Amino acid sequence: MPSGTRGRKLMGEINVVPYIDVMLVLLIIFMVTAPLLTQGVQVELPDANAKPIDPELLKDHEPLVLSVDVAGRYYVNIGGDEDKPIDEATVSQRVAAVLGREPATPVLVKADERVPYGKVVRGLVLLQQAGAKKIGFVTDPAAVRALEELGQQR
Repeated sequence: MPSGTRGRKLMGEINVVPYIDVMLVLLIIFMVTAPLLTQGVQVELPDANAKPIDPELLKDHEPLVLSVDVAGRYYVNIGGDEDKPIDEATVSQRVAAVLGREPATPVLVKADERVPYGKVVRGLVLLQQAGAKKIGFVTDPAAVRALEELGQQR
């Protein structure tokens, strides 16, 4: 009999209690950080049954998104604090800097459906002046599909 096993039986089970503790701690961490990872400004998108963006366009470059909230404030998903409104001059500077480095960057506008049309057009002009050649709009096709499905059920 080996000297280290006198009087003891070998345990054939794994104690999983420490693993459960680690799993619960990780679960809490993910639950706390997940809401913080949501990107962008809260806007109520207009409903439109538009064709989705080709994933190949977004594969190489993260899109530059100009958001316009219901109050008509501008936000850009690049630069400093993405959740703070910026003025028109800062929009132009940031967009021009990104497009100057990487002209193939997709440019999208995400505007609240209740924002005045003139404010969205002004944002488009800022993007064009900064060098954007093609600009896409972000819409909510899910609402249109839900209405279409409701109409088909009748």
